[in-house]
Amino acid sequence: MSMINLNINKSLYKIRIILLVIKMKLISWNVNGIRAAVKKGFLDFLDQEKPDILCIQESKAHKEQLKEEILSGHDYFNYWHSGIKKGYSGVAIFSKKEPLYIQEGLGIKKYDNEGRVIIAEYENFLLYNIYFPNGQKDDARLKYKLDFYDDLLPIINEQVESGHNVIVTGDWNTAHRPIDLARPKQNTKTSGFMPIERQKIDTYIENGWIDTFRLFHDEGERYSWWSYRSSARPRNIGWRIDYFFVNEGLKKNCLDADIYQNVLGSDHCPVSLELEF
Repeated sequence: MSMINLNINKSLYKIRIILLVIKMKLISWNVNGIRAAVKKGFLDFLDQEKPDILCIQESKAHKEQLKEEILSGHDYFNYWHSGIKKGYSGVAIFSKKEPLYIQEGLGIKKYDNEGRVIIAEYENFLLYNIYFPNGQKDDARLKYKLDFYDDLLPIINEQVESGHNVIVTGDWNTAHRPIDLARPKQNTKTSGFMPIERQKIDTYIENGWIDTFRLFHDEGERYSWWSYRSSARPRNIGWRIDYFFVNEGLKKNCLDADIYQNVLGSDHCPVSLELEF
């Protein structure tokens, strides 16, 4: 009789272990204007994919400009950080589970004025949703972009050193290697693939940050952004500039990463990361 009870207890123990396993799907998408994206099927995509967390960049809207169909969240908590200038930049997080904490911005005025960062704390990680600056306008904006890379790195490194796992997602606005864009030779002097920008990502990797897509995919011709010019998207003349980076300690929890190249609605497409805890 005691042996039967022991077997039952072992079975219950196994069930408890199974129940403790948590799988999560995170998606990041530069929507290039949330109001335009809604007209192009954004909410249908949210309902279809049902990610645990969806991060968006370039919302291009203040919260008071948004209709209830967006703010109601479709069963998601949603959090927004917008810049001072209307119709520009902006980030947001849609989350099935209410985060433990939300922070708007890095606490650095010159970046926070543009609404580039929103941070969410969860039980197993900190999530940084970021719209990295674009450096194509002029030298001043290129410097601003490079400064952003430099100022962010010690912040997230400190979080890891203090015991947190960290995910950094969003539009990084830089293709890291030649495999990450269709025409590398023609773009070495173009912001987004200049050596000085690519070196910034090298520095992140040297600091233990991992490009999760490359954990699972080594193939080329997988891009996340296409210019609206010259029918670039139908011809797949694109760039991979949207990423999920994680610290080394979170690598073991990564199950898969992908790019949704067939999803339309923006000049970017969604990218994803699946995790298990």
